[in-house]
Amino acid sequence: MAALIAENFRFLSLFFKSKDVMIFNGLVALGTVGSEELFSVVAFHCPCSPARNYIYGLAAIGVPALALFLIGVIWNNHTWNLVAECHKRGVKNFSAAATFLLFGSIMGRAAVAPVTWSVISLLRGEAYICALSEFVKPSSLDKFPSEYGAEVLARFPCRDVPANLTKFRDEVTRRLRYESQLFGWLLIGIVAVLVFLTKCLKHCCSPLSYRQEAYWAQYRSNEDKLFRRTAEVHSRILAAKNVKHFFGFVALDKEEKELVQEFPVEGVQPSPQWNAITGVYIYRENKGFPLYSRLHKWAKGVEGNGPTPEGHELLFLAS
Repeated sequence: MAALIAENFRFLSLFFKSKDVMIFNGLVALGTVGSEELFSVVAFHCPCSPARNYIYGLAAIGVPALALFLIGVIWNNHTWNLVAECHKRGVKNFSAAATFLLFGSIMGRAAVAPVTWSVISLLRGEAYICALSEFVKPSSLDKFPSEYGAEVLARFPCRDVPANLTKFRDEVTRRLRYESQLFGWLLIGIVAVLVFLTKCLKHCCSPLSYRQEAYWAQYRSNEDKLFRRTAEVHSRILAAKNVKHFFGFVALDKEEKELVQEFPVEGVQPSPQWNAITGVYIYRENKGFPLYSRLHKWAKGVEGNGPTPEGHELLFLAS
């Protein structure tokens, strides 16, 4: 189970940090399918007891989906940018449209894994059969013995039934599996329509041309990679200087010595600079020139977070 959790974390991490969302959406879905299959084989065991089946069946579908959704929210950079924005500046500069875009982006990305889990669970049908077998009305079954009730129906998923009820068990299982798979296919259809409408709405409302939007995506990806790489080197060199100041020397390997010699670090960035480049960013232009990120905006010396007489804000959130 630890390996299963680690694998899901790996898929989600790649998904939420990748510039190629569609590819990693597929990876998240595949990882979730494999996890659900393993869970069904190893961990799912219907209690086959009245009043327990329903809770256990719903928990088998809902609890992992909820956990995957929360993990998705946690691993989404927009979530923590929103937290930083609310903490440092509030959301007074956000319009209703911008707020909707932001929450839609967070919820939409976080929903990939839980929706996949729910769909696969419904298509397999075991959890649904376990949850609802006891609620099948005996009167709906032709010539069902009157001496049996909900207690024996609850044992149908475990095949622990008298020999004379085998055909009824097969009929109940077939009926519930049909319902479960129907709900699964309906969920797939609803999600597909929603994704299609969302993509259409996004491109129709986008203030950017297709090529500029592709350039913006490339810029964000490159800026993030370079920032992380530079921050790692900067923090290592700064740590080396502080350790040397404390001990009088610092034990560096060859590569680290070359870094210290090549990139002299004089100090650290003050908190106002970190605050200026941290938070939610919605595409803006200043005097007709695009500002592709908070770092870009800070480097250009543009002040403020909202529209100004010299600048124009276009409410378009980075995907």
